Amino acid sequence: MKILLCGACGKMGKMVAELAAAQGETVVCGVDLAPAPMPFPVYPSFAEVTEAADVLIDFSSPSRLEERLRFCETRSIPAVLASTGYTESDLSLIENYSTRVPVFKTGNLSLGVNILQRLVKEAARALGEGFDAEIVERHHREKKDAPSGTALMLAKSVNEGFGGGRENVYGRQGVIGARKANEIGVHAVRGGTIVGEHEVMFAGEDEILTLSHSARSRKVFAAGALKAAHFMLKKRPGIYDMDDLLAELFQ
Repeated sequence: MKILLCGACGKMGKMVAELAAAQGETVVCGVDLAPAPMPFPVYPSFAEVTEAADVLIDFSSPSRLEERLRFCETRSIPAVLASTGYTESDLSLIENYSTRVPVFKTGNLSLGVNILQRLVKEAARALGEGFDAEIVERHHREKKDAPSGTALMLAKSVNEGFGGGRENVYGRQGVIGARKANEIGVHAVRGGTIVGEHEVMFAGEDEILTLSHSARSRKVFAAGALKAAHFMLKKRPGIYDMDDLLAELFQ
């Protein structure tokens, strides 16, 4: 598999490159706004890329998203979007290009997190309306978006498990009155070098159920990105996510 790595010189880009090499995959080139020495060519823009690739893995940022998607359309290769913090405009752009480009998009590439997503949905369905749900996510001090894409992904699953109708409440401050029954509390913690921790608490009468996941290394996200890249080879245009990948892995 020949990989074009966007955000190649960042922490995650370097991790993907190292793991790809260890697995016998080839990063043919990278794109990064601040090119740095790597074991492969790195360009500041897609306009300079001449190498042939089978798939693009993007661990950069939502900025210049259309440039990446347009490149994939021109080269007829799938895109694995591993960034978070997309705006509604970005999501519309992804939806538009997905009619012509196979796009893999997820809030988190960890296998464990995506199993957690399934578990919280089932827990909400089983526990029912008598339970309140609160989500706490913890990340390193340098993370730019809050709450995390994973926290939002988990909140969506919890809401679906409850049958819909619940609303996310992002943190609480001041005299706000009693907690409303239709809330899903979402709280972001930032500090140190925390890779990523997510906790979903279901609080009912006299009992609490807590489901959680802790990433101890960025390697889990790099491994997920490479799994997603393999999964996307020869896929038809459309939007794919970890549910699709898991369904194929476990069939």
